[in-house]
Amino acid sequence: MADRVLYGCMGLGGTWDTRPYGAADIDEAEAAVRAALDVGITTFDHADIYRHGKAESVFGEVLARAPGLRERIVLQTKCGIRLPDGDRPGLYDLRGDRIVQRVEESLTRLRTDVIDVLLLHRPDPLADPEDVAKALLSLHEQGLVRQFGVSNMSAEQIAHLRGYLGVPLVANQLEMSLHRRDWCEAGVLVNTPAAAANGFPLGTLEYCRENGIALQAWGSLARGRFTGCQETPAEHATADLVAALAEAKGTTPETIVLWWLQRHPAGIAPVIGSARPDRIRACRDAVQQEPGLTHEEWYELWITARGAPLP
Repeated sequence: MADRVLYGCMGLGGTWDTRPYGAADIDEAEAAVRAALDVGITTFDHADIYRHGKAESVFGEVLARAPGLRERIVLQTKCGIRLPDGDRPGLYDLRGDRIVQRVEESLTRLRTDVIDVLLLHRPDPLADPEDVAKALLSLHEQGLVRQFGVSNMSAEQIAHLRGYLGVPLVANQLEMSLHRRDWCEAGVLVNTPAAAANGFPLGTLEYCRENGIALQAWGSLARGRFTGCQETPAEHATADLVAALAEAKGTTPETIVLWWLQRHPAGIAPVIGSARPDRIRACRDAVQQEPGLTHEEWYELWITARGAPLP
């Protein structure tokens, strides 16, 4: 069975610039990986741009310190974004040769000979789907990538790409949380004035479910909005409700926030990105247990976070 929760490695590798990482950054990454493994997480989510490649590099160092660990985990990474460089702005790049180049660079940084899952990080308006398909098939045939998916894509974009591929797409990673709820609200706002302000592409969740494309939620803990720092009255009220539910159910506030995602029938797998071992371990019940929220409790969390009744 796939992990209920993935560990997102964006917080590993030191600073968000090109300064080299040090021994302390490797130790921090190792502690985070160990905490994730301790609670039962075995899928680790990367991207070639995280910390300018240093997240992958320190993870490779961790693998080098732990012989046999690579065979026990699933390595997922992404490509398709180029960070700003001097006067050049950041942009998206899904040209076939660049996909292959980025994968080869990730393999080197991760110190592995195969990536289990490669996600296309963002849609590139200039991408030629035939060119993309050719690159992915080549990587698959060479044994460099086992499976493929996408990130931040709509149903129509996925369907268009799938029409050219000779390999399946197994995942779509989207921002989803108790704070970022447009994916949930898009369906219930149909035929209401509020629908115009909801930009989530309607039908994306349904399309993924119908076609066996797993949904992964980045930003799933909402940067601690309901478990640490609150800014709005709705966030304060939701944090109080989360804490009360956690106490009643003998679990942690982090688990309640993740259970809200996991309780949805789409089978959403949250990606948690904290580098703090204590916060990773606070998610243990979300990894090891079925979501313990009733129908009514799930709705109460949703309505409280909205700060307004449902339409």
